[in-house]
Amino acid sequence: MTFKDHFSGHAQRYAEARPTYPDELFSYLKEVSNDHKTAWDCATGNGQAAAALAPFFEKVLATDASNEQIQQARQCVNIDYQVMAAENPSIEDSSIDLITVAQAIHWFDIDKFFAAAERVLKPGGILAVWSYGLHEINQLCDEVTTYLYSDIVGKYWPSERCFVEKRYEDIQFPMSKIEAPAFDMRCQWSVDDVLNYYGSWSAVQRYIAENGTSPIELIKADFKAAWGEEEVRSVRWPLALFVNRNRA
Repeated sequence: MTFKDHFSGHAQRYAEARPTYPDELFSYLKEVSNDHKTAWDCATGNGQAAAALAPFFEKVLATDASNEQIQQARQCVNIDYQVMAAENPSIEDSSIDLITVAQAIHWFDIDKFFAAAERVLKPGGILAVWSYGLHEINQLCDEVTTYLYSDIVGKYWPSERCFVEKRYEDIQFPMSKIEAPAFDMRCQWSVDDVLNYYGSWSAVQRYIAENGTSPIELIKADFKAAWGEEEVRSVRWPLALFVNRNRA
């Protein structure tokens, strides 16, 4: 099946520029999982979530439909990386304790993926899905970010981005919901770290492909002025997290 690939062309930049998920998130997912033999990190990308899961599970199966993304993945002795579509996984029935999907389910054929998830999860197994939208720094920086996001590259975002903007509230999960605590990603970043992160946006890359120039140049001066003299600042992304338990 053809998948919507918005990141293979800049897989290395994506791997280098993206923030990391909080350790507390994965400790929580371990706590709510009935067993800790096998986790499946679906649409693993560069393996960020898979690497974080590895200390908590005997084996982590990490799959992505993009071979280029897999090539950038973080290696670990108990992680098995495979190129595989989310909707048609070659995974044994009732064999998975935990499925994670980080910042990716909006690219799937969601109904087909949910059917596959119910098939491969053990009875009582966990499906955890999360996303993050725009980050927060301070009012002045955030205004420049919003201008880049909406006014400059807004038309270059794929239509599926609306799911992220709505914090996945339009997705109907088929399993029993678990009320999960709130988690944030937080980084201490320099102004260049943030600008490099903008470069990992798929809309920025599509703008560059169409126009031959980077839209970041249009906001760089204003963003640096808004940033001020601080060497690093706290950058925060609130996570939209949905945790569901399969039928026992």
